[in-house]
Amino acid sequence: MSSARQRNRYFDALSTTPGLMWLGQNTNHIPAHPAVKAAMIAAIEAGEFNAYAPPLGFEALRSAIVADLGTPGAEALVTEGGVSALAMVCRAYCKPGTTFVTTDPTWKWPCLFARQAGALVIEIPIYDTACHYRLTPEALKAAVDERTAVIYLVDPNNPLGIRYTREEIEAFAAIARDCGALLVHDCTYRDFADGHYPALHAAPEGAVVSLSFSKWLGLAGLRIGALVACPKILDRCAEAATSVLGASVIAQRAAQAGLQVKPEWMAEVRRIDRANKAKIKDAASRIEGLALPIYPSHGNFLVVETIGAGIKPEALVEAARRENMMIRQGTYHTERFGDRFVKVSTSVPEAWVDTFCDRLPALVAQARTLNDIGAQF
Repeated sequence: MSSARQRNRYFDALSTTPGLMWLGQNTNHIPAHPAVKAAMIAAIEAGEFNAYAPPLGFEALRSAIVADLGTPGAEALVTEGGVSALAMVCRAYCKPGTTFVTTDPTWKWPCLFARQAGALVIEIPIYDTACHYRLTPEALKAAVDERTAVIYLVDPNNPLGIRYTREEIEAFAAIARDCGALLVHDCTYRDFADGHYPALHAAPEGAVVSLSFSKWLGLAGLRIGALVACPKILDRCAEAATSVLGASVIAQRAAQAGLQVKPEWMAEVRRIDRANKAKIKDAASRIEGLALPIYPSHGNFLVVETIGAGIKPEALVEAARRENMMIRQGTYHTERFGDRFVKVSTSVPEAWVDTFCDRLPALVAQARTLNDIGAQF
């Protein structure tokens, strides 16, 4: 069986599991805000889905995205999820003979897109207490040169949850400017972070921000995201677009409604998220060998190290699956460090996390007995 078919069947089995607790994809499963549901229903009842959306997105949504990011002078391009936005950037800027510089861990898919375009991917290791689990300007400067087309920064980092300061972002922007690279600031998790600083403030003509509505607003299945950049960069990216007929009309109406109620919505989401993190931290601290290397996380997830407990992350993932819980093995994010940890999502109903924490001792015990584990993705 091809890996693509195997991967599809893996997720199809998860998707068709009744009552599955999604605790591994950083998706938001807190019940939707009534205004967001009403906007989708109104769009469906009006038959708006019979027509294509504008290719760059509805103007009202484009303006609202820029206003929410606080980057006047920039423009937004609405995409079919954040992953499509990043694929567009890679197609526009990466080619044979160029390099794509990022961290390890990072989000894996832009690395794939860069390689597909012919670029050499350089991953700077940051899973280390010596660098406090973060990219340093010194490490970045040593990894770039005149070949560097893209510097890709996930901030807050997925899966570690660290958040970069304004001073660090400004230093990264200066390095990108000096070597002629585009600074791609993946801000998917910015709404869970305190003090987040978009790179467009530091480099309005040399950076692009990618955004997603999957995580903070819970629209993962609707596939909607955005790129935000100056008109010149946005035009170059738009020329590489494959979604030339616009993103989902229903998703865009949901996103518009979500931005209108965002302060109210995120106050409750973050309350639940913080409570869930505290519960997981407490539960993990009661099991010898488990550890949380980064706490608190600025993303809607936590890294739980299993290496000290002598169990494989894949075994714990499989034990959780047998209890109708989906958590993520570290190798999804990084081959180099993936044997150390699992990742657990926290923007979920508190009852899910209560169940996970209650069963964690038994899951660890069962993981010690598992050897024959199928492929995980």
